[in-house]
Amino acid sequence: MGDGLFEAANKKLFEAGKLLGLDADLINTLSKPKNILTAELEVNGNSFPAFRIQHNDARGPFKGGIRFHPHVTEDEVKALAAWMTWKCSIAGLPYGGGKGGVSIDTKKLSEKELEQVSREYIRAFHKHLGPDKDIPAPDVATNPQVMAWMLDEYEKIEQRHAPGTFTGKPVELGGIAVRDSATGYGGFVVAKLLAERKNLKPSSITVAVQGFGNVGYHAARFMHKAGFRIVAVSDAKGAIHSNEGLQPEKVMQAKTTGGSVTAYPDAKHITNEDLLELGVDLLVPAALENQITEKNAHNINARFILELANGPVSPGGEKQLLADGKPVIPDVLANSGGVIASYLEWVQNNYGYYWEDEEARQKLESVIARAFNTVMEDSETDLRTAAYKIGVKRVANAALLRGNT
Repeated sequence: MGDGLFEAANKKLFEAGKLLGLDADLINTLSKPKNILTAELEVNGNSFPAFRIQHNDARGPFKGGIRFHPHVTEDEVKALAAWMTWKCSIAGLPYGGGKGGVSIDTKKLSEKELEQVSREYIRAFHKHLGPDKDIPAPDVATNPQVMAWMLDEYEKIEQRHAPGTFTGKPVELGGIAVRDSATGYGGFVVAKLLAERKNLKPSSITVAVQGFGNVGYHAARFMHKAGFRIVAVSDAKGAIHSNEGLQPEKVMQAKTTGGSVTAYPDAKHITNEDLLELGVDLLVPAALENQITEKNAHNINARFILELANGPVSPGGEKQLLADGKPVIPDVLANSGGVIASYLEWVQNNYGYYWEDEEARQKLESVIARAFNTVMEDSETDLRTAAYKIGVKRVANAALLRGNT
């Protein structure tokens, strides 16, 4: 994600604010992060820029993941924090939006160095975190183990147990088992609800999944189990296609042993560009941002696009898709399963009462289904604008009630 992403992220806010008739000063307030926190993390003589952006907390504590990636910038983290504000609001969660990042290549780190970076991040920002302040979670190149190190460091500094400060933790430290697959599961739930609304049988729906990491894999796995036909998947090293359908679990086995989905023997090798342009019913971008832009949107042949990555369709790309009659189910709705599961984990930590896995999954499905149906009720606009109108209105109302204008 490059510079200018935060400006792009605010475009939908300004559009929704205008449609809602909000005061210009209020919209301007909502467009700016409340706190921009920066630090330099020192590890083995090297310095790495680190960020924690707290965008808005009118509806509750800041909430959002921490990513470790060499291309992390302040602009990117600001955009991601803003998206979290709207995502949490659209889902009806009592959270605001935040995001964190460290500009670092984890592939060049030993496990000990990764632990050092994780702990240094908390030493830099611990005063600003807490179960009623700001609640981080895993994101790109971070995982439950990183959250475990961060939680441990936070609790050592604070000298108290505070498991609700972080979500996406290992189950042994108060995590929730469904968290690992939650974003993919939420995407599946949205796909299932879309099929029901369009009177389509899952067995008649062909699906191409771009990005076969955690999110794409679990989305494909749940869809396949429900009868959807997964005909193509991809990762950073290539893509595969089979009209007869792929078995996601076997593809993942091949990827694990062979290093890529292309190690799966019973499929045709295609390019990532080919996958995006397949004539499928449902295209699921679950990899990186800006995969569909004004440059290639004309070539997209899918009937529906389900965004499971953050920002995989650029504003210009979406404009063209909509003109071509190809609806986009936006990321702020479609990939909210992860933060919904994080909410359930946070509730359990705060109450000290833990649900069985299936009950937690049912609660997740109920929350995302309610959000989906609310967004779909707005037939006057595209789905992203409809979602933003809901999210922005809720945050604006909370800000007005507090007098934060």
